[in-house]
Amino acid sequence: MRNLAVMGKKDKDKDKDKDKDKPIRGQVRLVGHQRVSHGLYLRLRDDLTQDQEFARELEAYLLVLPKSAVFTHITAARLLGWQLPKLPEQVPIFVAVNQKDPRPRRHGLICSRLVRERNPIKRVDLPVEAAEEILLRMARDLGHVDLVVVIDSALRKGELDPERMEKLLASRRPGVRMLRPAYREATSKSESEGESVMRVFHKAIDVPVEPQVELFDDRGTFLGRADLLVTGTTRLHEYDGEHHRDKDQHRVDMRRERGWADSPYSRHGYALDDLLNHPAVVMHEIDRALGRRHLGSRLRRWRRLVDNSLYSEAGRERVMNRWRRENGIMDWSRTA
Repeated sequence: MRNLAVMGKKDKDKDKDKDKDKPIRGQVRLVGHQRVSHGLYLRLRDDLTQDQEFARELEAYLLVLPKSAVFTHITAARLLGWQLPKLPEQVPIFVAVNQKDPRPRRHGLICSRLVRERNPIKRVDLPVEAAEEILLRMARDLGHVDLVVVIDSALRKGELDPERMEKLLASRRPGVRMLRPAYREATSKSESEGESVMRVFHKAIDVPVEPQVELFDDRGTFLGRADLLVTGTTRLHEYDGEHHRDKDQHRVDMRRERGWADSPYSRHGYALDDLLNHPAVVMHEIDRALGRRHLGSRLRRWRRLVDNSLYSEAGRERVMNRWRRENGIMDWSRTA
């Protein structure tokens, strides 16, 4: 009986802790609390990851949203663990609600309408819009490079249904025109954001590549796997991101390169800075290796893609100004 009493007390204590951790609406709380939005607060905690804290903030927003609300756009993509492009520092919370339900107006919250029957899913107990609808909403704001990064990740995680995607792409809904070419170019083989960007760069400069190619020597011995193999050559192009600076990863890379030393394959590494800020240097190097004439039109094509993406300052500012207008916050600083 004594043990049961102790267990009962522990359960009550856990319930009290859960109640204390729930979001608070309508009461101004300062000491020991953080402000999520107007009239929404959370108890401060220092034992949570960024993703856990993000989920808590979204739970707080549900207090002012109708029951039909589902998270969408970048907010939902982050909840689903999809790879995202380079985002601005302040990104709104994106929500969609049924046509007849009110749309709360709050700073940092963009609320759109659900015009079709929804098939929401749950992630960490939060309502999330269907994967294809998330991509469609993102396609109305993001550029081609951004979308390929996101779709690669969604495909790799197995989140997209091919039949529903094809049905969506066959429609004339807003955003389909941008989403269709990005989906056609995407692949489930890409393993990182930088690798996706690098693949789009090669297509823009007319260099066909094969992603995540397994390499073997003349005796059939497995040598490793390369990010990109330039089609018809033994030239390997790899994305050298920050994770390659990790001590353990660096050892793995060195062992792999030693295995390629006596093979016909040659490895060439590129960082995101090379692709975004020095694309002419990279393209000249590839042109010389392939023995082809340099064409400025290829470089201009890539620069247009970057300028229209979140990987450029102009692209981020364009998107942020659009989100400010949708949120009712006007920015006229660049119109004078």
